[in-house]
Amino acid sequence: MSELLALGISQKTAPVELRERLALPDARAAGFLRDLRGAGDVREAVAISTCNRTELYLVVGDPVEAESRVLAMLSSQASIRPTALAPAIYSHRNCDAARHLYRVTAGLESMIVGENEVQGQVKRAYEAALAQEMTGPLTNRLFKAALEAGKRVRTETGIGERALTLPAVAVALARELLGALKGRQLVIIGTGETSELTARALADSGVRAVFVASRRRDRAISLARRYGGASVSFDELPEELERADIVVSATASPHLLLGSREVAEVMEKRGGHPMLLIDLAVPRDIDPACSELDGVALYDVDDLEAVIARNRRVRQAEARTAEGIIEEEIQHFAAWLGSLEVLPTVAALRAHADEIAAQVVRENEGKWETTSPRDLERIRTLAKAVVSRLLHDPTLRMKELGDDRVHMRTALVRELFGLDDEEPASSPARAPAQPPLAKVRQLRR
Repeated sequence: MSELLALGISQKTAPVELRERLALPDARAAGFLRDLRGAGDVREAVAISTCNRTELYLVVGDPVEAESRVLAMLSSQASIRPTALAPAIYSHRNCDAARHLYRVTAGLESMIVGENEVQGQVKRAYEAALAQEMTGPLTNRLFKAALEAGKRVRTETGIGERALTLPAVAVALARELLGALKGRQLVIIGTGETSELTARALADSGVRAVFVASRRRDRAISLARRYGGASVSFDELPEELERADIVVSATASPHLLLGSREVAEVMEKRGGHPMLLIDLAVPRDIDPACSELDGVALYDVDDLEAVIARNRRVRQAEARTAEGIIEEEIQHFAAWLGSLEVLPTVAALRAHADEIAAQVVRENEGKWETTSPRDLERIRTLAKAVVSRLLHDPTLRMKELGDDRVHMRTALVRELFGLDDEEPASSPARAPAQPPLAKVRQLRR
């Protein structure tokens, strides 16, 4: 008997220091999954590891024992006591595990709701496990369905369309004001993380970047090489401004770097050619008075944050639509998952009832002195008919079960009738593509 078990940590449950220690890069993930296979009753396994999460999707025999063993192994490889790690770990089973993966793939569990990168990360994690022969019928169906659900969310909603980071909004703003960005001249003042993220986002759009640094010239040269641009000193900035279409400033300077007078002089030399100024610094690098100059469009952090806030509200509305899609998709998976257990349970229930009826007949055979063999056969037939009629409606209703509570209901039947306490004398072999699921004593919705 098998169950689906998901264990993990994410930015919602653990700080970055802990997530770093539990991270499973490709090489380490392969070894860890092999160790899991060898250490216990883990039949299938897929590991997802990104900067924001590390998750394991497992098919196991005993989920309680497996959870304990996996927690110990994670603690060991991260050199953390299990008691210290346990509060940050979340655990889901069966349909709850599937629902969580669907949500992850759709971007609903991401730090930035609707991010597109996570779908590719999930796909690569699944393909890596598939190549290592760590997957099986259940995880194959699960991950293919999750990827389809994620694709449907992005096709039918706009959850990933509006930018929610400063660099992404800066790119969207530049594209909106200037149109096509290919071949445009970009000047980036500053060499910090924000500057690099903005350069990366804009470089992907085909702009030519020039990095300007007042102190860290070596860093400017490194960024220029990385993004196919050039680097200049701060003294050369006025000349670069004369050719620039977009200027992004993101330094830690306590003073203004571009005053309105200097920018006015540059604009005179440009012959009225428009320029977009994006000030991502706090305190600001660019004099707010520049916005009053002809041909200058100036946006600061507050302007961009206002755009992000509007986009976030739109994404939240789209996320509610995505939630409905996920629930629709999970019902299909639940029906498939439930079918793996319903039919074996129905067969086991009927076999159990038939055996009880046959046993009662055997126990009373010697008490009927005048009963002929023909009469005994009639009694056996009558007993089987009573069993068949008694179980007819329950059997039909069990076969019609199709929502994500089917496991709980089926588990209740198995427990009430003690179907897991005995091994049938003979049971038909089932195809490996449809392993029966173990009874579920707890299924959180």
